[in-house]
Amino acid sequence: MGKDISQTRFSQRDFQQFRQKLNDNLLCLRELLATPGFGLGQPSFGAELELYIIDDQGRPKAINQLLCKRMNDPQLTLELNRFNLEYNFVPVSGTDSPFKQMRRQMNSALEALTECADLEQARILPIGILPTLKASDMGIEAITDLPRYHALAKAIRDKRGADFHIHIEGADKLDMHWSDVSLEGANTSFQFHYRVNPQHFAAAYNAAQLVSPLVLGLAANSPLFLGQKLWQETRIALFKQSIDYRMDDALEKQLPARVMFGTGWVRKSIYELFAEGVYLFEPLLPICGGENDENKLLKGEAPALNELRLHLGSIWNWNRPIYDPADGGHLRIELRALPAGPSSIDMVAHAALASGLIRGLQEDIDCILPSMPFRFAEQNFYRAARYGLNARLFWPNLQAGNIVERPLLDILGELLPVAEQGLSDLGICDSEIDQQMDVVRAAVASKTNGATWQTKRFDSLCKQHREEEALNLMLEDYYTQYRSGKPVHEWSDKC
Repeated sequence: MGKDISQTRFSQRDFQQFRQKLNDNLLCLRELLATPGFGLGQPSFGAELELYIIDDQGRPKAINQLLCKRMNDPQLTLELNRFNLEYNFVPVSGTDSPFKQMRRQMNSALEALTECADLEQARILPIGILPTLKASDMGIEAITDLPRYHALAKAIRDKRGADFHIHIEGADKLDMHWSDVSLEGANTSFQFHYRVNPQHFAAAYNAAQLVSPLVLGLAANSPLFLGQKLWQETRIALFKQSIDYRMDDALEKQLPARVMFGTGWVRKSIYELFAEGVYLFEPLLPICGGENDENKLLKGEAPALNELRLHLGSIWNWNRPIYDPADGGHLRIELRALPAGPSSIDMVAHAALASGLIRGLQEDIDCILPSMPFRFAEQNFYRAARYGLNARLFWPNLQAGNIVERPLLDILGELLPVAEQGLSDLGICDSEIDQQMDVVRAAVASKTNGATWQTKRFDSLCKQHREEEALNLMLEDYYTQYRSGKPVHEWSDKC
C-alpha cells in the first residue's frame, strides 16, 4: 500500500476495469510460475521497520512529513498516522552473516533518524504500541496528508458504513467504537522478508504459518493500549478490528477479515493465495497501470502485475505472499506479525529464529501438516498474541499420532536445534548462528520479552505513582534502555 496515487474517487467503470486486469494478472502469473527457471536465486532477506515519533514527554509528535523531508532518504517512507515513519532496509544475501548486516543497517538508520529528530525536539522509538498514546491523539486529523491514505481510509469506512468496534479483553477490557481507521496506525511492526524459490514456496509458507505463533510469543511487545493491559501483543487484535468493515448482520461476515491469518494450508503454489485474494476480497483502490504484462512475459521479461500487487497490498495476511518483478522476478514471504522493538538485537534474533525454523521444517512439513488441522494453527496464533510467553499451544505429537496442548516455551526450546540446523542449511556461518540463537536462548531461559518487561515495570511503578505517571515513567525507562543497545532480557526492571 506504499504506492503513490493521486486519485481518491472511483467510478463503477473503474472497478470493472480493475477486476478485468486482476483476472488478466492471474492468468499471467500462472504462465510465469510455469516458466522454467523463474524466480530461482540465492536466499535473501529484507525488512521494514515502523517507528513512533515522540516528544520529550513521551507523547506522540505528528511531524513525520517534516522529518521525511529533512532526511531526504529514499528508504524512509511515511506511514498512516502523522507520528509514524517506516524505514526500508536494503536486502541482504541470506548466507554468511545476514543478520549482522541487517542490524548494522538498522542501527545506522535509527541513529540518523535520532539525530534528525533531535533538531525538532523529538525522538524515535521502536515499540509495538506506544503506551502513552491517548484517544485524543488519533482520529481523522492524525492521518498523514497523502492521497493514498485518505483514499484507503474512505474506502474502508464507506464499506463499513458505521463506526468500527474494538473489543479486546486481557487483564483489563477495552470496548469502544471509532469512526475512522486511524487506530490501525497505533500499531508499528518489524516486517521481515524471506525470499524463497517457487518450487519450495508452498512448503516454506506452510512452515512459516506453523511457527509464527512461536516467534510471535517470543517477540511480543505491545501489552498496553489507552492505559489498559490487554493482550501481550495487542497489535494483532487491534489491527484486525480497526479496519474490519464486515457487519455482524451481513452475509459478508462469513467471509474472512482483510486482516487474517489465512484460510488453509497451501497445497501447491503461491498462485492459490493470489487467486484467493482476488476472489474473496473486493478491490479498495481500483487503479490500473498501463503495462502490457503479457507482452513482457512473451519477451522473457518479468511482468509488473501492478494491479494484482496493489490489490494484495490491501489484504493484510499476517504472513503475506509477495511477487516482486525485481531481479528478474521472484517470490517472498513477508512475516508481518512481529512488533517493532524492543532493540535491534532482539528484532534480528527474532528474524533469525523465524528463518531457521522455516528452513529447518520445510522439508518435513508435508509429514507434519496431516496431523495439524489449519484451525489449530490459527488458534495458536491468537493464543500467542494474547498470552505471549505464557501461551499454551496445540502441537502435533507425531510419535503418538495425536495433538497435544503444550507450553509455547517448551515447544520453542525443543525446536531450537531445528532452527540452528535450518540456518546452517541456508548457509549462515556458525558464529552468526551462535550469536543469534544465544539471544533467543537467553530470552527463553529468562522468560523475558518486551511485553513482560513493560508490564512488570508498569506494575512496579503503579505502587508509587498514578497510572498515567507510571506509564510515562515506564516509557522513559524503555527509551533509555532501548538506546543502551542491550537485548531486552538484559534490561533492568527496577528503578
